[in-house]
Amino acid sequence: MSDAGRGRTVQALDLDTNYHDQGTGAPVVLLHGSGPGVSAWTNWKRVIPVLADEFRVIAPDMAGFGYTERRADLAYDMKLWVKHLIGILDALGIGKASLIGNSFGGSLSLAAAARFPDRFERIVLMGTPCDKFAMTPGLRAGWDYTPSRDAMRQAMVHFPYDPAFITPELVEDRYQASLIPGAQEGLRKLLAKPAEEGETILSGIPESVVAGIEHPTLVLHGREDRVIPVEMGIRLARAMPHADLHMFGKCGHWVQAERFDPFVELARKHLRGGA
Repeated sequence: MSDAGRGRTVQALDLDTNYHDQGTGAPVVLLHGSGPGVSAWTNWKRVIPVLADEFRVIAPDMAGFGYTERRADLAYDMKLWVKHLIGILDALGIGKASLIGNSFGGSLSLAAAARFPDRFERIVLMGTPCDKFAMTPGLRAGWDYTPSRDAMRQAMVHFPYDPAFITPELVEDRYQASLIPGAQEGLRKLLAKPAEEGETILSGIPESVVAGIEHPTLVLHGREDRVIPVEMGIRLARAMPHADLHMFGKCGHWVQAERFDPFVELARKHLRGGA
């Protein structure tokens, strides 16, 4: 099993927390999504060095993911992840940071900004749900996954618009991450169990909550996202008082991979304050 995703370790919420830390500018925390083989490294390894030429970029494995310590006594929910995120900032001596959240990481960004508004500056959301929506086949695939390279490739077909983005390297990276002891068992604890019949209704951060988040926010969403429908991004942008929306055509759930250059350009501009 590859250890490519191992970075540094910090104690946060009494967990040995794996994180990556590059650059020396204003702090920006990259929050990964969920799903089989997801970690800070598999989500962000191309983005970290590019943004680190201007910002201090911190990408942690949140509780229950990647190489961060797993504990059987923890109940994984958004309250825990928010506490873990604040614990990471405290342990690193960061009073205030901006956030880039991918999917689950976007929901965590919203929950943290709503609960601790003074700890955050600006927000970038990618493929982020809002309020209630039906479980998609892409999310269902995370529950059904059993570790193998073929199964990983099949689980990933729902994510990009262009299947060429599912490279052998990406499959291998995420397959290896899915072999971390406890990873898939932990993922099933984090995900909602699909209903045996009919739709499974999932909940993002309620619209009434996001409507009270005052942070300048950039909402990015792929028009052809089959994991978190684009209507979620539109709903977020309408509800948040200081949000701009950029919809990418011919793009699925992996904005940072499928539209890497414009993603970096838009994120930089937003994080600088729109200058």
